[in-house]
Amino acid sequence: MNLTVDFKDEQEIFDVRVAMKAIVRKAIFNTLNYEGFDKDVEVSVTFTDNEKIKELNAKYRNKDSATDVLSFPMFASMDEMEYMDTVPLGDIVISLEKAKEQAHNFYHGSYHELAFLSIHSTLHLLGYDHETSKEDEEDMFRRQKEIMEIIGF
Repeated sequence: MNLTVDFKDEQEIFDVRVAMKAIVRKAIFNTLNYEGFDKDVEVSVTFTDNEKIKELNAKYRNKDSATDVLSFPMFASMDEMEYMDTVPLGDIVISLEKAKEQAHNFYHGSYHELAFLSIHSTLHLLGYDHETSKEDEEDMFRRQKEIMEIIGF
């Protein structure tokens, strides 16, 4: 599997460092690998702030609050990708401002939080949804935990 990640920085609060991009890419790659995804993949990752992600959350989810990460899958099901050589999986939008807040609140580093949010969002791009049932939530959170351990968190 080859992974292409197109990064965009649409915030002015934090300097986006090479190491930040590397941990996001590592988290996405290991999530896809964990899931046995063997096709070439393209993912877009946008770094934003609380104000901009709040606007997106209101527009696409009817929730008038800032969130940490949003996922915009390109496909409704994995079956749609069957005949593609390279899969444009979707878009991930991460509020670096919210990630920093959560890292502080959960007593771990910012890179830990970026990795977690990237894994969480990639699972959403693959069709997982923790809001559909308690069982789905437990399954998704188990996967997140196992992938975090694989990448060293």
